[in-house]
Amino acid sequence: MRTYEITRTTAETDIALSLCLDGTGKSSIDTGCGFLNHMLTLFASHGRFDLNVTCKGDTDVDDHHTVEDIGICLGEAFRQALGDKKGIYRYGQMILPMDEALILTAVDISGRSYLAYGLDIPTEKVGSFDTELVEEFFLGFTRKAEMTLHIRQIAGTNSHHIIEGCFKSVARALRQAVAIDESRKDEIPSTKGVL
Repeated sequence: MRTYEITRTTAETDIALSLCLDGTGKSSIDTGCGFLNHMLTLFASHGRFDLNVTCKGDTDVDDHHTVEDIGICLGEAFRQALGDKKGIYRYGQMILPMDEALILTAVDISGRSYLAYGLDIPTEKVGSFDTELVEEFFLGFTRKAEMTLHIRQIAGTNSHHIIEGCFKSVARALRQAVAIDESRKDEIPSTKGVL
């Protein structure tokens, strides 16, 4: 089983996170941020990842540090759980509808960190959640996961639907990319021989 556990404590957040890439989608999420709890629960379910997250953050300031630092921890967990990346498909893609929203995601587990973020979220908040933090989450994630991630909004007018479609689309693209190609399970999926 490809798993990893991480704890990360700073002056702003105290996080414990565990990830199993070969899971069933079960999760236990308590971030102190209700909307992020919802997104990570969806992420785990649609990616079929087992994910446990607890965070005590300085949410009396705002949710920024909590959201960014959880993205960092999740990215690190993905990178570590993948190990040498032997046998993975490496690439994944998904075009996912969420009511009127349509989100395209493409991922390359390349060893190179890059985020191409193309969401146009029409409101500054969903409930008490600052919508600009979606980009911060995925920046932290891609930097630590060492992967290339493209997220594009093709359609959408409802902020909740756009963000939810994003998390589901990313999860499903990642599910494809981390899956083991049984016909090449002992190979690194690169002509360089390393990722």
